[in-house]
Amino acid sequence: MLFEPNDQGLILGKNPVTIGHEATGTVVGRGSGVAANTFQEGDNVGFLCAVECCFDCTNCRTVHNSWCITGNTKMQGFTLDGYFQEYAVVDARAAMVLPKGLDVNTAAPLFCAGVTAFHGIQDCELKPGQWVAVIGCGGLGHLGIQYAKAMGLKVIGLDIADQALEEAKTCGADRVFNSIKDKDWKERVLEITGGGVDAAVNFTASKQSYDDCPPIIKPGQGLLMVVGIPREPLHLNALDIALGRYRVKGSNNGTCYNMRPAIEFSAKHNITPHQSLYRLDELPKMIELMNSHKAQGRMGVIFDGGKSNL
Repeated sequence: MLFEPNDQGLILGKNPVTIGHEATGTVVGRGSGVAANTFQEGDNVGFLCAVECCFDCTNCRTVHNSWCITGNTKMQGFTLDGYFQEYAVVDARAAMVLPKGLDVNTAAPLFCAGVTAFHGIQDCELKPGQWVAVIGCGGLGHLGIQYAKAMGLKVIGLDIADQALEEAKTCGADRVFNSIKDKDWKERVLEITGGGVDAAVNFTASKQSYDDCPPIIKPGQGLLMVVGIPREPLHLNALDIALGRYRVKGSNNGTCYNMRPAIEFSAKHNITPHQSLYRLDELPKMIELMNSHKAQGRMGVIFDGGKSNL
């Protein structure tokens, strides 16, 4: 069901909450504020998880819903019930009808992971033929590699899990390295790229992987794109930044204002999330696979009429 702010029914402050923050589904009802010419019952839709924000302030429009001036933003699947359930109430302003070519049962990971990966690559503003390093080739990175190849870029995949690197090859990476096993990987990257990558996009939550990025970035206009968020603070050399050794930029996980280009690009270029499907009662197995770095692509639970992903 789709809702507008005046509709009631969300339960605030629940703990624990139902997880799952990526989903697609089929519209079964509209709130009173949703125009019939925007969504029809039976439409296959996807949506982002931010609710309780205004969607209209400068922060919502140009930065991220997390910084809404109301200070009321909630994220379904984190602070409110998410999508690992048969029915969900979502905000119509953060939803869109799926383009032709996207299947409602397989497109769910695009609505966060896909939008994040797309903008993580596109916001580097590289030209076809330039080199990009994708750090972390799993749930986000395997999509980032597909987007990069569709944009005409040359890709080096970096990971510490061999199965993720196999996934990277399947997605089109030109070269891959295991940054633990391949002791000379930095020297080889510099050799392959002729002095360093034009951008390094880090999809991981590893501080070490961020520390490893500067030596492989081409001096001058090379870019470190921050996407993954480690628990520890990042330490960047101020002299490197001041003297222009490389630039630093961030790319967030998407808003309703930059969602549509990512989803339409995905449909046009047949970007497909690699995923494994599980029953809802297999959730502990899914978490175990993630914690052991054995997960490949995305993992999801499918319900009748829709799909949600972790």
